[in-house]
Amino acid sequence: MIEVEHLTRRFGDHIAVNDLSFTADKGTIYGFLGPNGAGKSTTMNMMTGYVAPSSGTVKIDGFDITKQPEEAKKRIGYLPEIPPVYPDMTVKEYLFFAAELKEVPKADRAKAVANAMEKTGTKNMENRLIRNLSKGYKQRVGLAQAIINNPDIIILDEPTVGLDPEQQKEMFDYVRTLREDHIIILSSHILSDVSALCDYVWIISNGKLVASDKPENLRTSMNHKQEILIDVLGDDQQALAEALRRIDLVSGVDVSVSKDPGKGAPKELHAVIHSEQTLDIRPAVSQAVFSSGMYFLSMNRNESSLEDVFLSLTSQDAGNQKNDRKSRPSKARKNKSSDSDPKEVSDR
Repeated sequence: MIEVEHLTRRFGDHIAVNDLSFTADKGTIYGFLGPNGAGKSTTMNMMTGYVAPSSGTVKIDGFDITKQPEEAKKRIGYLPEIPPVYPDMTVKEYLFFAAELKEVPKADRAKAVANAMEKTGTKNMENRLIRNLSKGYKQRVGLAQAIINNPDIIILDEPTVGLDPEQQKEMFDYVRTLREDHIIILSSHILSDVSALCDYVWIISNGKLVASDKPENLRTSMNHKQEILIDVLGDDQQALAEALRRIDLVSGVDVSVSKDPGKGAPKELHAVIHSEQTLDIRPAVSQAVFSSGMYFLSMNRNESSLEDVFLSLTSQDAGNQKNDRKSRPSKARKNKSSDSDPKEVSDR
């Protein structure tokens, strides 16, 4: 189990990570989602002991990462965004080196190296110098060192960077096989990665945790704003609009002619219907269309995606940060008269 409590990291006046708290349990793949510069990598570096927190704690199976680093770190496999590989070693040499660093018993190292290469698809590269590998294979070698001691916790920072679509699929398939017996945390700013792989999502913006839940629950939380799209056969554009506006839960309607075949044939009308409520309005829309003497061609409901949730939360937090900066009193230089223009000091 991972327990993160009130984790904060400052670099001078800049707060990179701001009072984060969360827990992670075995059997779940967690996604750490946020825009570039949000604080994901800094948080992971603190969780793995590479960077000391300014305040707060990280406990790995009850061991404090700063006070009991040896016990905590032996339970973690970590793949940073830039794989920590040595270019002048062969793949096999490097993995034996990593096994020794992670205190894999000498008698077990050959088996551990072979197993890691097989699982990451690097066996056919074992005698190649790492400097001569593609970026995708370097990423795989980095993953191999992360799992070589079979740690309970696997932390992956942007694990699909540099991988082609087939390699990404292979990476995801392998990570899924680790779910049952491990805690897996991966960070990404690529929404499709998180949607495809993760059971639970933390969204971070400007160093703060702005949302945490299952992806489907996050999407549901945004679906109070419904948008229904319909196409119908009918000639009376105004009558359709009025019938739809009479629905109690409808907040807005836009009706247009999408096709006019002429010569007395019925037109095709397109309508976009908005509602701010959670109750599904499609039955009422159907009834309104039929009561207007028109016929359905199609009806679709636009639902929020994880991307919609992400953009809404991160843009809202960015706006709040901007407003906070504007509300702070500006600082005037010393020894200046009171009517001189103050010079605003911006955050770094």
